[in-house]
Amino acid sequence: MIALAGGALVLPDGVVPLGTLVIDEGRIVDVIEGAATVTGAEVRDVSGHLLVPGFIDVHVHGVAGVDVLDGPDAVAAVAAALPRYGVTAFCPTSVACEPEPLRTFLDAVSRARASRAPLSARVLPAHLESNFINPAWSGAQPSGCLRVYRPPLDAPVPETFEAGHILRAIEDAGPHVGIVTLAPEMPGGLGLVRRLRADGRIVSIGHSGATYDETRQAIEAGVTHATHLFNRMSPLHHREPGVVGAVLESRAVTAEIICDGVHVHPALVALAVSTKGADRMLAITDGTAAATLPIGARARLGGHTIRAGRRTAELEDGTLAGSIITMDQAFRMLVQEARMPLPIAAVLCATTAANQLGLGGQGRLTPGARADVVVLDQQLAVRQTWIDGQLAAEP
Repeated sequence: MIALAGGALVLPDGVVPLGTLVIDEGRIVDVIEGAATVTGAEVRDVSGHLLVPGFIDVHVHGVAGVDVLDGPDAVAAVAAALPRYGVTAFCPTSVACEPEPLRTFLDAVSRARASRAPLSARVLPAHLESNFINPAWSGAQPSGCLRVYRPPLDAPVPETFEAGHILRAIEDAGPHVGIVTLAPEMPGGLGLVRRLRADGRIVSIGHSGATYDETRQAIEAGVTHATHLFNRMSPLHHREPGVVGAVLESRAVTAEIICDGVHVHPALVALAVSTKGADRMLAITDGTAAATLPIGARARLGGHTIRAGRRTAELEDGTLAGSIITMDQAFRMLVQEARMPLPIAAVLCATTAANQLGLGGQGRLTPGARADVVVLDQQLAVRQTWIDGQLAAEP
C-alpha cells in the first residue's frame, strides 16, 4: 500500500488543497481530505505538488525521434518514452500508408497491448488517420496512399493497392483498431461508416470537406468522433456551418482539439469547450516523432520528412504536419493560456478520453479507479508518473 500524501488533489468535482491518495494493488482505494495517517502504507510526501489523473492521448504519432510506423519495435519505444510526460495510456496513431506497413504497425500494437513493458504507458487500440480521407483536405497525409471505398472491393483498379487491402488489414487486427478517421462525403463514405461501426470501431470525421448536412448524415450513420476539430475540415461559416458547426452542436460526437496553442488559438479552444462541454472534448497533442527534439531537427511522419518548430512540426514546404508537444505541455496550455480551471483541464486530458474509449475506472482520481496518477510541481511540470500504482517515471 502506498500513500501519496500532502498534495493538492484534482478530483472530478473540484480541487482538494491538501489531501492523500491511497493506492493498493494498482487501484486507488481511498481519497482523504486533509492531513491523514494511513496505517500500513508506504508514505510518499508530495507536499506542494498537484496530483491529476494520468494523461490519455488518443492522437499521437510519435515522440523523441520515433514514429509509430518506423517498424516492429516503434510502438513499444513510444510507449516507453511517454510516461516522463505524464502519459499513462495512448492510442498509437498512423497516417495513411500502404498495406504492408499498416500490418506491421498493427502487429506491433497487438504485441504491445498483450504485454505491457515495465514502466511503459499502456497501449490502447490504434487510431488510424486512414486512407479514406478527402485529398483536398489531406494536409500532411501521403496523397499517394489515399483510396476510395467503392464496393465491390475486388473490382480491378489502376492502383498499387486497393481499398480492400486496407480494410482487410483493419479487420484482421480485430480489437486492436479503435478509431478510424475518414471523410464521409467521399464516394461510399456513409457505407464505410456503417461497416466500421458494425465492426465495433469508433468512426471519426476528419480531413473532410463535408457540408453541414453531409456531416449530420454521417453522424446519423454512426460517426461519434471528430479528428482535430478546426484543422483540415470544412470551417464554421455563417451561411454554411460545415463540419465544425455540425460537430459543435452534436452531443453524439466527441471532438479532439490540438492543444499546442498554434493549430487552434487558446481563446478558440476555450470557446469550443464552453460551447460543446468538457465531457465531449478531448485534448490531444497530434504529437509526432519531432516532439521533444530541438528546433530544426528532422524526423519522419509516415513517409515524409518533417522538421521540428517551436510547437509544431512542418513538412519541408512549410505545411503543418502535427505538433511537437507532449501531453504535459497540452495541460499547461489549457491552464495557463486557455485559462481552464484545473478540474476541466484534467477532464480534457484524461477523463473524456477514458469515457470515449470505454475505459472503465480510468481517467479520474476516485476510489476503485486505476492508480494512474501524475504528480506536477507548481509550474505544472511532471515530477512523477504512476501507472497501476507503480512509479513509471520521475523526470
